[in-house]
Amino acid sequence: MNHEIFFRKQLDDLKREGNYRIFADLERHAGDFPRATHHRERGRKAVTVWCSNDYLGMGQHQAVIGAMHEALDRCGAGAGGTRNIAGTNHYHVMLERELADLHRTDSALLFNSGYMSNWATLSTLAGKVTGCIVLCDELNHASMIEGVRHSRAEKHIWRHNDPEDLRRKMATLDPDRPKLVAFESVYSMDGDIAPIAEICDVADEFGAMTYLDEVHAVGLYGPRGGGISEREGVAHRLTVIEGTLAKAFGVVGGYIAGSEVMCDFVRSFASGFIFTTSLPPAVAAGATASIRHLKASQAERARHQAQVAKLRARLDAIGVPHYPNPSHIVPVMVGDPVLCKVISDRLLDHFAMYVQPINYPTVPRGTERLRITPSPLHSDEDIEKLVNALGTIWAELSLRRAA
Repeated sequence: MNHEIFFRKQLDDLKREGNYRIFADLERHAGDFPRATHHRERGRKAVTVWCSNDYLGMGQHQAVIGAMHEALDRCGAGAGGTRNIAGTNHYHVMLERELADLHRTDSALLFNSGYMSNWATLSTLAGKVTGCIVLCDELNHASMIEGVRHSRAEKHIWRHNDPEDLRRKMATLDPDRPKLVAFESVYSMDGDIAPIAEICDVADEFGAMTYLDEVHAVGLYGPRGGGISEREGVAHRLTVIEGTLAKAFGVVGGYIAGSEVMCDFVRSFASGFIFTTSLPPAVAAGATASIRHLKASQAERARHQAQVAKLRARLDAIGVPHYPNPSHIVPVMVGDPVLCKVISDRLLDHFAMYVQPINYPTVPRGTERLRITPSPLHSDEDIEKLVNALGTIWAELSLRRAA
């Protein structure tokens, strides 16, 4: 088959299913989050963004922008190399120290993205520890799945957020083989939260290492923004805490935190760390400023939770169905990919509100949704406008209301 024909057929299949992805061409307004300009063929339009992972608006914070400007003026644009060859800038060193302090660990290691930190760390730990068996929560992120797959280690999947199922799986395995339990704290699509202490109990019972992905929790939970593990007082029980700088901290990059020897092991053996150019110094400076600010300030977290609660209450009042969870993620459930995009398009075209439709393979078929992420910078008026727009669309399309 001609490869171009094959490519086109696969794309046509996606479009027919309603799962073809169309990017919104956005220009964020510095200092005016959540406002942006939407560039499209028929001209530009001002919109309010309701689905950003810049959860606290720190990508627009003056302390972050100021630190990046200063580092850019001092060091220039790029890092100039891999971490091993001329690319370890002092800003990287300071950021790793800040991350270790955030999680009260001995050490931390910086990666270019959260995807890379998961992929590289899991593939290295599971691949290099002889005979390692990995036990994965069934809803782990694609980056974790790829990391385990690349390791070629034996893998077992346990029922989502179910420590008893993990215990049953663990009990069937060779007690003498090393084991690694990999899971997340806040799951990005449903917004549910793992029972970390209970999972650690099972891991301790069988002598297993623990790997916790905190990307949707760092900055947002805990007295200093250390995530759910800090909030629950269990960070010390984890072998690896993995996080991102691209969500609540508002910049870009990923990291792991843990013991000095574990981080050094990954630093020394992970190809995804060794053979890639390091982050620009300005990015590291901005991330450091963001972490420092959120360690000291409770205002953003408190306002964030308040706005999330207001949105949920207003959706309940008009019967727009949203998935209940204890986190900041508000999934408005639609259940049909074509309909999900229709709602998203109407919000954008008629109400100047951008919420990306979330379809397969990001979520299972039949659970398509609008994933709404209120921020502390969304006003009460913004919330009211969104709720009124959704109410209008639900009425126009005769969509099912929640009880």
